[in-house]
Amino acid sequence: MRTDGSKIDRFIFAVLLCCLCVLGSAFAQTAPPKMKMTTPIPPEITTPDSVDTPIGTLKFVDGFPDDATVQKVYDNLDFSRGVQAFMSGMPGTSLVGMRTGFEKLGAINSTILILENLLDSKSLFLTGNTDSVYFSTWLNLKDGPLVVEAPPKVLGFLDDSWFQYVTDIGNAGPDKGQGGKYLVLPPGYKGEVPEGYFVARSRTYNLWLMGRGFKVNGDLKPGVESLRKNLRIYPLAQAKNPPETKFINGSGVELNTVHANDFSYFEELNEVVQEEPSEALDPERLGLFASIGIEKGKPFAPDARMKKILTDAAAVGNATSRAILFRTRMKEAPYYPNSAWITTFVGGNYEFLSQPGVRNLDARTLFHYYATGITPAMAMKMVGIGSQYAAAFVDSEGKPLDGGKTYKIHLPPNIPAKDFWSFVVYDNQTRSMLQTDEQFPSIGSQTKGIVVNPDSSVDVWFGPTAPQGHEANWVQTVPNKGWNVLLRLYGPLQPWFDKTWKPGEFELVN
Repeated sequence: MRTDGSKIDRFIFAVLLCCLCVLGSAFAQTAPPKMKMTTPIPPEITTPDSVDTPIGTLKFVDGFPDDATVQKVYDNLDFSRGVQAFMSGMPGTSLVGMRTGFEKLGAINSTILILENLLDSKSLFLTGNTDSVYFSTWLNLKDGPLVVEAPPKVLGFLDDSWFQYVTDIGNAGPDKGQGGKYLVLPPGYKGEVPEGYFVARSRTYNLWLMGRGFKVNGDLKPGVESLRKNLRIYPLAQAKNPPETKFINGSGVELNTVHANDFSYFEELNEVVQEEPSEALDPERLGLFASIGIEKGKPFAPDARMKKILTDAAAVGNATSRAILFRTRMKEAPYYPNSAWITTFVGGNYEFLSQPGVRNLDARTLFHYYATGITPAMAMKMVGIGSQYAAAFVDSEGKPLDGGKTYKIHLPPNIPAKDFWSFVVYDNQTRSMLQTDEQFPSIGSQTKGIVVNPDSSVDVWFGPTAPQGHEANWVQTVPNKGWNVLLRLYGPLQPWFDKTWKPGEFELVN
């Protein structure tokens, strides 16, 4: 029997090649020889050749990552930075959403949105309320300083494009509720500052003006008339002959002022980065945004890979924000042990500082995902002055509030509100007023016909249909839709602050 020599040769070559591969692999994993300067290396500062992680197995050759590992970690880095940018950029995107809505109505500078017949659920505003005569507009300082003439007896404020506090106006402002002229200066303004104004310097060119007038003996008209008569906005350059200030009645208007939760969120973030001076925000956050392609003076044009990563990052960032809000793990958030009621200003600080120089990131996310308006007055504890807020998202058993079920809540006697109190119901999706058959998804001490118990306590029902005999104290909800509620106390009294008075929990009614 003859054997083909070429086949034998090929077989021997294959065996030798296999042996060489094995030897080469063994050589690669063999420790380097000990040299004259060799010292013991602590194992904790080295990297193994293979590491199992949540993003997969990462491989190295003596600490050098292989190509697959490099791709994995960069994808993860871009993704994680995208998630953090979603939550850290929310103060800016929230106001981009606000501005977009206002621009559609033409509420810019000398044209002011006024809710003459109150805010109802047709307008999408983060946790707006049904009790105040809101007035609001978007200010743009690109053409120079603006004058804001504040009416008496209002509560208002100015926030810049990054939702940073600029000044209070009215009762909590330097005019002390007497009314007065505010001069709002743009970034880096070096011109003459005339006398006779309360001066406010902004770090951004764009600002949001928000304020509210109040009912007089339950009547809206005096507050509306005062706003129309006394509220004025005009350029400083035209102060000697101010142009007319116009008003738009926004009550009952379909309007969206809420930021996006998908990839377009990052396009909203890019808007404010491009428009405002870099000095208006801290380098750390601007650096975070730049790391995912959002940088002042440069186009935001992610390739297909980066767009997919940012799309996923927006989804996870949104989910994380919702977890922080609806299922917060912050120990400082609950008002009482084993209670659904939480504060929206965790730590009681409008800058979300847990201590000087330390930002509570989850507290900032919770607030900005749920609400709007940054001013010290909202976070300060002042007996009989201002307002206090408590939010609830679950019932007494810790289950999400269900629009198809009926709940009862008891407010004990002597509700600690010098002025008035109210409940407003919000949609979990939009964090705006729940849209039901009722114009105002709310109830409070100013509600006509509300039944108060002989001991001054109040019982309120929430559900899809009114429980028989309790129609006057009922707020409608929607089947197959989740909801939450804010309790507001206007002129809060000491029992609220020392917690000797506590609202009841949402009890399921069978």
